[in-house]
Amino acid sequence: MEKIETAFGLLLANVQQLETRLATHFYDALIEQNVSYLGKAVSEDLQQRNDQLRALKLTKKEWQKVYQFALIKGAKEMHLQANHQLTPDAIGYIISFMLETLFPETSLSVLELGSGTGNLAETLLTGMPDKTLTYTGFEVDDLMIDLSASIADVMQTSAQFLQIDAVRPQVIEPVDILVSDLPVGYYPDDAIARRSVVGSPQDHTYAHHLLMAQGFKYLKADGYAIFVAPSDLLSSPQADLLKKWLQDYARIAAVITLPEDIATENNAKAIFVLQKSAQGKAPFVFPLTSLTNPEIVQNFMTQFCENVI
Repeated sequence: MEKIETAFGLLLANVQQLETRLATHFYDALIEQNVSYLGKAVSEDLQQRNDQLRALKLTKKEWQKVYQFALIKGAKEMHLQANHQLTPDAIGYIISFMLETLFPETSLSVLELGSGTGNLAETLLTGMPDKTLTYTGFEVDDLMIDLSASIADVMQTSAQFLQIDAVRPQVIEPVDILVSDLPVGYYPDDAIARRSVVGSPQDHTYAHHLLMAQGFKYLKADGYAIFVAPSDLLSSPQADLLKKWLQDYARIAAVITLPEDIATENNAKAIFVLQKSAQGKAPFVFPLTSLTNPEIVQNFMTQFCENVI
């Protein structure tokens, strides 16, 4: 942990210096720091700290921790909207466990919709050393794309990030697993939204409903989708459209409600595990009241293995 704290201190000093020098914000300065780390720094003191960072010889897992601290600090400084907040590591670890449990294969293709800062991507890529992940992230925001791609370059992970509106149809190879910490809100283009089976004929349509339905088209048969979404997903407005789509296209394999401290803007969250298959047994439902209590987490993992597989 001391090595990670030292690395974070060096990284932060460089980012703050670049913020001042370039009169820019934290995330932009972090991108510039990543560029300077991989090339040549713009000043001698920046270069010295980069040399000290290199001398630490951080593993990918250690880099991921350093960047998580940096992203959290940046999010606080920039007062980011909820949809741009990073997916917490604790949720990333739960999703990693689900992937390992649902897919015994050693090679997996993963598509993330709304990849944001890339923190969930790097949590998955560094958290499953026994698996080879082919990871692609779709993200519409250009700042987030530049940030996540520059972090992947420094960490030397295989993540690929593409600037794409994930609601619009894309031509890609079907994937084994779809993941998304779904952005919540209304999709701005009603004409595009109404092409979807979950599109509202009268009102703006929820973007997270559209992403679920569109993302499912990229899944292989019997593949799984893991969505972090509002816990009232199936009872909120427009839920009837979503439930009709679910009945026709997906099986709800599990619903895991998350602790209250995971909520954003007073929206309680849950993890929905869907399978691209015919309807089957009743879904496994589990109230995960803590992500930090080992006994509660272990009990969840045991029951998940017994009831979902």
